This record gives sequence, C-alpha cells and structure tokens, in this order.
Amino acid sequence: MSQAAGNPYAAELAAAKKAVTLAARLCQAVQEDILQSGVQSKADQSPVTVADYGSQILVSLVLKMEAPASSSFSMVAEEDSEELRKEGAEEILENITELVNETIVDDGTYSIYFSKEGILSAIDDGKSEGGPSGRHWVLDPIDGTKGFLRGDQYAIALALLDEGKVVLGVLACPNLSLGSIGNLNGGSSGDQVGALFSATIGCGAEVESLQGSPAQKISVCSIDNPVEASFFESYEGAHSLRDLTGSIAEILGVQAPPVRIDSQAKYGALARGDGAIYLRFPHKGYREKIWDHAAGSIVVTEAGGLVTDASGNDLDFSKGRFLDLDTGIIATNKQLMPSLLKAVQDAIKEQNQAASPL
Repeated sequence: MSQAAGNPYAAELAAAKKAVTLAARLCQAVQEDILQSGVQSKADQSPVTVADYGSQILVSLVLKMEAPASSSFSMVAEEDSEELRKEGAEEILENITELVNETIVDDGTYSIYFSKEGILSAIDDGKSEGGPSGRHWVLDPIDGTKGFLRGDQYAIALALLDEGKVVLGVLACPNLSLGSIGNLNGGSSGDQVGALFSATIGCGAEVESLQGSPAQKISVCSIDNPVEASFFESYEGAHSLRDLTGSIAEILGVQAPPVRIDSQAKYGALARGDGAIYLRFPHKGYREKIWDHAAGSIVVTEAGGLVTDASGNDLDFSKGRFLDLDTGIIATNKQLMPSLLKAVQDAIKEQNQAASPL
C-alpha cells in the first residue's frame, strides 16, 4: 500500500523523496571520483566538501520547486556559505557550481542554471533555526562523512518539522543493500544496493530502491530476548563511548558482536529489522544536532520502534538546531525497551561510580 493513501503529507513526501534521490546522484558521482583518485580525508577534504554543499543545494532546489508552498521556505541544514565566500575558496565554489549544474542537466527535470551567486544563496536557504512553530525542513546533506570518504555507508537525511514535531522523514542510503545486512559489520551481500527509506506520521515506514521500485512496508524486529539481539553503533570509535555500549550489551547478555555502520543508515537498517538495538552515547560536551536524528527517528518509530534518550524521554526537535537530551540516544522495539533502559541506567551508574570512587 502506498503512503499516499490518506497521507496528509503526501505531496511533501513525494518532494522529499525526489530531493534526496537527486542529491544522492551527485554524491555517488563524487564518491566514485574519490575512490578512483585515492583521495583520503587527511590529504584533501575538498571532494567531500563539494558533495556536501552540492547535495544541500539540490535538496533545497527540489523542495522549492515541488513541495507545496507555505508562507515561507524554511530549512535547518548543516552548511552555510560563509567558508565559500572567503578568499581562496574560488576553486571549490567553481567545482560546486559545475557539479550542481551538470547533475541538473543530466536529470533533465528542471531548466535551471545556477550562477556562483545563486549557489551561495541556495546554500544559505539552510540557515533557519527551526523551533516549535511553523514548518521547517531539516537536512543533513551527507550524514557519515568518514564513511563517504571510505566508500562505505552514508545517508542524505531529510525530515519535516511541523509545529515542533517530526512528521516526515526520508533517508537515501546509496551504499546500503536492499536486503538485510545481517551481521556483516556494515557490508552488504550481493543484493541490489541503494535504499530509500521513508516514513510519515501515522502512515508507517517503507523502503524502496533508490533506482526506483515498488515501496515495501517495513517493521522493526520482534525479538524479545536480549540474548538474541544484535546492536548497531557508530563505525568510528571517536563518535561514541564504546566502553559504555559494551557494558550495556554485557548487562543485557547480548551475544552478537556490535554491527558498526556510519550515518543514519543505522536507523534504516534497524527499522527493517536487520538488528534489534541502536545505541549512541557521544563524548561529554557534545551536543547532538537535530539533522543527525530527525529523519532516522521517525523511520524507526513508524516501523513500530521506540527512540528515546537515556532516561526514556522522547527526543524533542522543537528547540532549534540542537537536541538537548540526557546522556545519549537509544532505539529498539517495544518488547526490548524496558530491559534496555534499565541496562543503560545501570551501566551509566556503574561508570559514574567508577569515575568517582569517593
């Protein structure tokens, strides 16, 4: 069944899917070039910078062309044009302009040509602060930069906030298998690659091929015994407290090793039942941004799962560009959540006691 039937956000959903699909094409072209030329993150960040900005511009363009017009267009996104307006950024700006225009021509939907000033202006469409009233698109143009540079998992993550609530989310995951990734540490089997997850409030969650295929309803796994559960965490050790996630897994009796994947692709994989638990505990002082979780969280909740902070509170996306939350983010199915929450709180308590023995 299509989400369009009885979906109050059907037009916005169609625009969002089109936007991330076009952005994904640009990102795939850049990633291919990076892998062919052997560029590594330390040597040269410019290719991923070009893809990041290019992705944001294309999403902004499609939403403005396709989404139903509201009083004003508002997008909360990661990038702004400040760096590109500085001296020495001319070459990168030139590359972004060229790549965006090439992608638009190849796609053939729009007869639009961006000047450099038009590019800078389109990037700054993402400078909104969001908040509790009105409608705001929320975008991470490339979520999982390290994965992108390695030729691994990344996502173009787009959500819609309406009066402070996430009502719609799409995740384009160009390198994620359409079939289950199982316990392959983020690798894919021989299945078709390129998954597009989507969810609208009250209408469930779906996955389809990024290349276009009938959408399939998805749901989180029904495992109720933590011993049988596997969990997802960040691929990069620097992104989360692995000692803490290890303690939580131990308290629960989880047997399987963690599946480590970059980006919100983890939310998509969890939503279709590839694993049972997602844990994210960033280092102290790190503030989560709303674009890192808005799209992924609604895909999981509409697939029948739960996404909360470490105290079991719902995530609040209405406070601007940041999520102020307790300690970390946990996602799982309804059956496992009570025991997972208890394990999380026990592990945090243990860790705090160890840190201050007095």
